Amino acid sequence: MELKRAERKIEAHQDGTVIGEITYSDTNNGMWIIDHTYVDPKHRNQQIGEKLVAAIVDWAREVDVKLLPLCPFAKKEFEQQPSYRDVQANA
Repeated sequence: MELKRAERKIEAHQDGTVIGEITYSDTNNGMWIIDHTYVDPKHRNQQIGEKLVAAIVDWAREVDVKLLPLCPFAKKEFEQQPSYRDVQANA
């Protein structure tokens, strides 16, 4: 599996096919709102969603923005990963 950054999203690719993605909205004030995480049903239970959240956290650190996880899956990941607190926006 390969993760690729695109405009306002990160895609998970396998054998040239998109099998998952995490998308965000840019508030243009130093914050991205994570609004959607999706993994193709055939590829679930392989930690792809978790890898997508980790990838957007890494990206946010690189570009110095905060993340507001509104997507239920991403929100759960932020609650379970204390290491993400440095990039979590205060709602």
